[in-house]
Amino acid sequence: MKEMRIGVGYDIHKLDSGCKMVLGGINLASSKGSLGHSDGDVLIHAICDAILGALGECDIGIMFPDTNSKYKNADSVEFLYEVKNVMRRNGCRIINLDSVVICEEPKIAPYREKIINKLSDVLEVSSDRINVKGKTSEKLGDIGAGNAIESQVVVLLEKG
Repeated sequence: MKEMRIGVGYDIHKLDSGCKMVLGGINLASSKGSLGHSDGDVLIHAICDAILGALGECDIGIMFPDTNSKYKNADSVEFLYEVKNVMRRNGCRIINLDSVVICEEPKIAPYREKIINKLSDVLEVSSDRINVKGKTSEKLGDIGAGNAIESQVVVLLEKG
């Protein structure tokens, strides 16, 4: 019997009017973008942490530290490629990935398929194994005030 491994990922970033909004490797039209050392892609950061967690590896803060200038303004898709390589070296593959992005703006639905297709290409997994949902926080807290964006991810890996 093959071993199954579950990982959970989470990320949150402050929003700033001087930044681009990048989500799942896709540029989204928005009045504010995600502030981060890299491109601030909360979805990819949470996916990386979910995969690394399922593998029992370190988190992306250790793998791609914000103290290293090499990662300043980096494309988070490159992080995901590296994490995918770690997953492969560990003999694992994605069974499914479920994610939620919480923000007031932009709305995720118009970009959903494009994001899923991008993630499918990078991870080399069928798009029907990836789910991306957009939610608001009903105007509550920093996310509801439009000051932050958050993502939560669960991934199921198969080893062997």
